[in-house]
Amino acid sequence: MIEETVDSIQEFVERPELLWVFLVVFLVVFLTLTCNYVARRLLLKLEEQTESSTSPWDDALVRSARKPAAWLIWVIGFSLAADILAKDSNSTLEQLIEPARFIAVVGLLAYFLSRFIAEAEQAFIDNGADITTANALGKLLRVSVFITASLSVLQTLGVSISGVLAFGGIGGIAVGFAARDLLANFFGGLMIYMDRPFAVGDWVRSPDRNIEGTVEKIGWRLTQIRTFDQRPLYVPNSVFANISLENPSRMHNRRIKETIGVRYDDAGKLQVIIDDVRKMLAEHPDIDTGRTLIVNFDSFADSSLEFFIYAFTKTVNWVEFHQVKERVLLEIVQIVEGHGAEFAFPTRTLHVSAADSGPQIES
Repeated sequence: MIEETVDSIQEFVERPELLWVFLVVFLVVFLTLTCNYVARRLLLKLEEQTESSTSPWDDALVRSARKPAAWLIWVIGFSLAADILAKDSNSTLEQLIEPARFIAVVGLLAYFLSRFIAEAEQAFIDNGADITTANALGKLLRVSVFITASLSVLQTLGVSISGVLAFGGIGGIAVGFAARDLLANFFGGLMIYMDRPFAVGDWVRSPDRNIEGTVEKIGWRLTQIRTFDQRPLYVPNSVFANISLENPSRMHNRRIKETIGVRYDDAGKLQVIIDDVRKMLAEHPDIDTGRTLIVNFDSFADSSLEFFIYAFTKTVNWVEFHQVKERVLLEIVQIVEGHGAEFAFPTRTLHVSAADSGPQIES
């Protein structure tokens, strides 16, 4: 160990130009550290200023560039220092520095674009854009960036791009046969993004399958649905191409459809009761009078005279709908009781004749 140290000192003494090489390398490393520090401070200041602006683009750009910019300075600085050392020592590593630097720069550029796409996607969603469309565009753009960066790296390494594409075409046929279900789910997800039968946050229901709940995530292979008992349900996207699907979240109104029965003894009061109920619904602030509104005598039932109401609420919210329905039914109760009538319930009439040995019962 001591002898090696002595030999190194003698080499410096005999070749003083090595000292200058190491001084230049030290200067390059020092400038790299300085530039990295200045860039980080500058980007932090810039980020504080962009947060006060109304445009989401400058925020997304600065946040996306922070880490890639810092790493890019390190890559350029250390590759330059390694290049100086390799040229002075005539090492074969000199041939590897340029490709490695190019690959690192391409990787950092792809990383920056991926972060920027993610930030822009979130900004669109925060500004009220459709979540499903924003997620679809974000995924397509990130895949495009990844493929472009990969092809650039392969070309730098000397791999023939035309050969890769030709192999990909042949391999795609083989993969297509081996992964038909996977491709079916992929194209099923693509159709969901294009046709948009539902979006994230929608309540969906299928009469063909036991599927009902709120859509939480639409992936390339699976759609995640949260059922009303809070269980996650994972549905392959290809299933949606073969089933009927309802989307109650996109309804315009909710319907109130009820049948109400009064006693036969109150037959004389039935018409005025129906008229008052119809008037109440027509003037009710929570009922959409632009939709079908029906209040009519319907049938002679076994124990009652039945009329029905058919109306639509303005709200589509499930909880608010039941509150409106409750108020409507309670007002109907007040109308019926206000006219001195009563609601019917199953009854039986017993007729007793003195000439007969027993009672006669009429239902």
